[in-house]
Amino acid sequence: MHDAHAFLANLTLVLCVAAFTTYLFQRIRQPVVFGYLVAGMIVGPHVGVPVFADLSMVTTLSELGVIMLMFGLGLEFSLRKLVQVGPTAGVVALVDTSVMLVFGYGAGQLLGWSTLESVFCGAIVAISSTTIIVKAFAEQGVKGRFTELVFGILISEDLIAILLIAVLTTVAAGGGVSAGEVGMTAGKLVLFLGGFVGIGLLVVPRLVRTIVRLDRPETTLIVSLGLCFGGALLALGAGYSVALGAFIMGSLVSESGEARRVEHLIAGVRDMFGAIFFVSVGMMIDPRLVAENWGAVVLLSVVVIAGKLIAVSTGAFLTGNDVRTSTQAGMSLTQIGEFAFIIAALGLSSGVVREFLYPVAVAVSAITTLTTPLLIRASGPFASMVDRNLPRPLQTFVGLYGSWIERLRVASADAGLAPLIRRKVIMLAVDALLLAGVVIGVAFAKAPLAGYVASTTALSPAVSTVVLYAIAALVAAPLIVGIVRVSAAFASLLAYRALPRAEGNRLDYAQAPRQVLMATLQLALVTVSGLLVVVVTGPFVPLGRGAVVLALVVGWLGVVFWRSTANLYGHTRAGAQVLIAALAKGMVAHQEAHGAEEAVGGTPPPRDFSMVHRVLPGLGDPVPVLMLAESPAVGRTLGELQLRSLTGAVVLAITRGEEQVMLPVGSERLLVGDIVALAGSSEAIDAARLMLQLG
Repeated sequence: MHDAHAFLANLTLVLCVAAFTTYLFQRIRQPVVFGYLVAGMIVGPHVGVPVFADLSMVTTLSELGVIMLMFGLGLEFSLRKLVQVGPTAGVVALVDTSVMLVFGYGAGQLLGWSTLESVFCGAIVAISSTTIIVKAFAEQGVKGRFTELVFGILISEDLIAILLIAVLTTVAAGGGVSAGEVGMTAGKLVLFLGGFVGIGLLVVPRLVRTIVRLDRPETTLIVSLGLCFGGALLALGAGYSVALGAFIMGSLVSESGEARRVEHLIAGVRDMFGAIFFVSVGMMIDPRLVAENWGAVVLLSVVVIAGKLIAVSTGAFLTGNDVRTSTQAGMSLTQIGEFAFIIAALGLSSGVVREFLYPVAVAVSAITTLTTPLLIRASGPFASMVDRNLPRPLQTFVGLYGSWIERLRVASADAGLAPLIRRKVIMLAVDALLLAGVVIGVAFAKAPLAGYVASTTALSPAVSTVVLYAIAALVAAPLIVGIVRVSAAFASLLAYRALPRAEGNRLDYAQAPRQVLMATLQLALVTVSGLLVVVVTGPFVPLGRGAVVLALVVGWLGVVFWRSTANLYGHTRAGAQVLIAALAKGMVAHQEAHGAEEAVGGTPPPRDFSMVHRVLPGLGDPVPVLMLAESPAVGRTLGELQLRSLTGAVVLAITRGEEQVMLPVGSERLLVGDIVALAGSSEAIDAARLMLQLG
């Protein structure tokens, strides 16, 4: 039990120093979160300041900060939104954690750390920090569609982190990790979440609405905090993170429709305890150990920033998000935080890692916490730069890919498709698990088998080892081919559902876009399957061998993808001529029926795109937009508008009287009376129309 006077002294010291540092950092225009970390170093036990706070007491208070931050996040991110972005966010989170586990393990091996230290290193850099991102978004007032994707990824990663911690606990205890144990852990998690959410939806929203009707802010605040800490305690009692319980409870409160009122009431409490959390993190930074391991800190910081940017951006794009949204999500998630500390502490307490790993993890978290607000601010301009510098075939591809995924989502509603997808997923999983089993089996049996071959034949031990590797390669080769072939069949199944061949047509006009979609999906499926194999086998075999095989397969599929994008670009250019003809025909008919004056100053001409849809399947639903005199886009170039970058829509063609422009470049200037033909997903087209018509 903490002494009351000591508690007061520690709380006063932490808040006063944090107040000074945050004021200072605001004046020099630096992130407030970094000010909290500096405050923690000042009052911590490692810097040598005569007056320092009790770390255990501050850590206890910091737990309340995590709970409050996650509860506030849940209030802003309702269960409906979680269900909407869940499938997409879950895939992105799986790609991100798989890539970072490989990168982190490889970095540990490069630094000369032991196998278990490298495994823990991979887990430390795999999970982004929800609390840091919530704070950074709040400080910068960041809102928009990409924030919903980011929060969905974070929650999915938190669930993955729970599984990781369960597995690493078994590893640290010296036990083996079986598929049954992992499956049991996942099953318990699903049951807990189902029961929590199911019962909570029946009770919490009704309770909150009843309390709010009393119109007593004090009562509403107390009930809200009681629910918040009750949800955290329930999750803790079930063996899970308090952050998970607080977030779910916040989402349940949000379902009441009173989230804004509750959020306003808890804001002060949340900010105070959130500050204490970040101060406690700063207190754990030991400059001596950080200085001794500065190379590891720099390398892991680069791995976190670059690896997460690539993994999250790629995963988000492949699930149907545009380049801008994907890039902003990737640049927002380039940090580690609370789960990194938990995983590092687990390894340290179990004795499987050395004491340097914990301060290294905290230092990497501090560096990436500092860079996160800077990267969030730079994400928009960086996304625009990436979009401008893509080769023309890739620009066309990224603009149309979202419309294909949109069609695929519609097709996935077909009840007959779900069993086929499950069958392909199971086949991929079986091939991947068998391949991992072969690799692990050879790693364990290499020495005795090589000795047996050498003793029963005239071969030397070295030659026997080579023979053993050759046999293993012959066994593994069909499994690798199987993963590639099943991925191709899976990709073909999805591509034909998204872009079916029109019945009765001798020519398959959808072949070019379908081939690109097939190549993209196959590349993604093989990469994810290969990464999972590399992650599972990493602790047993040198990481470089699996990575080289994966790189060769992915490189070959990448060449196929590039060739298919070039074909798509040629297909789109040829089809744009048909689109221009259809637009011109529609404009003439509209003028004859309604007069030239109405055609120029009124609504766009009616569309007759039956020929366009036959010749240009895979371009979504092309939409013409008539440029009016009052449009703010008139007189500006496409490059100045950043139309594709900001909306994700592609400008297929522009008709200007007798002049026609196919696939216009960024220097093309829009004039009054232009008819701009847009393609892409329905969401991208709607955003582009608003930009062209309203600015």
